[in-house]
Amino acid sequence: MDFVSIQGVQLEVQRIPGAPGRSTLVFLHDGLGSVSLWTQLGKSWPQAVCLATGRGGLVYSRRGYGHSDPVADARGNGRLDANYLHREAWEVLPQLLAAEGLNRPVLVGHSDGASIALLHASQHPVSAVIAMAPHVLVEDIAIKAIAEAATLYQGGDLRQRLSRHHADVDGAFWRWNDVWLSQAFLSFDIRKECAQITAPLLLVQGTGDEYGTMRQLDEIALAAPHAHQLRLAACAHSPHRDQPEKITQRIADFLQNVP
Repeated sequence: MDFVSIQGVQLEVQRIPGAPGRSTLVFLHDGLGSVSLWTQLGKSWPQAVCLATGRGGLVYSRRGYGHSDPVADARGNGRLDANYLHREAWEVLPQLLAAEGLNRPVLVGHSDGASIALLHASQHPVSAVIAMAPHVLVEDIAIKAIAEAATLYQGGDLRQRLSRHHADVDGAFWRWNDVWLSQAFLSFDIRKECAQITAPLLLVQGTGDEYGTMRQLDEIALAAPHAHQLRLAACAHSPHRDQPEKITQRIADFLQNVP
């Protein structure tokens, strides 16, 4: 397990070697993700994508997730505010990329991570963006699913399952859950930022996504008409888990024309 220090905060990282001269893939996890949660059934999806594309990779856990430094008083003074995705995209991620010596990366984001990727690409140079199940605005379906997640966390086995991946599982869960269910976050809207993206863009969404509808992709396409889309039938919120081979091949094809 490796770590990198960003302004005194230790972030858990995993580095995947690849061929020199190609932009590194940087994987940005979802609202409850971590380095280890990219792995399913003993297989690392980031490693599979790096192998398929011939590129190196960087996987990391945001603060409060995985084995990165925890946040004290997660439901009080450490609570996330409505601009947390902007801060990750415009403050934390640039510092992490600089610390790792990465220029113009390929960002591969899922859910919250996809929103971070889109926000970062709106202000910083990247080689490409792959946004899986992105959030550019808040839909009722997401609020309902996140409220249900709180019920499962308190009365089901969700806490036990997540505890295998987070050193501070309660902090990781409640910071995400609290901010999404807050009144302030209902106005989250990054469609204007998406209009500033000029890098190659691949959007991926499952038709059975319980956290968002195809409106997310439609709104991004209106803002960034050059975006490519992959709409997956029989796929829920995590395309890389539900249909890993298909999405890996699509990313490899997409990146063939990316320097």
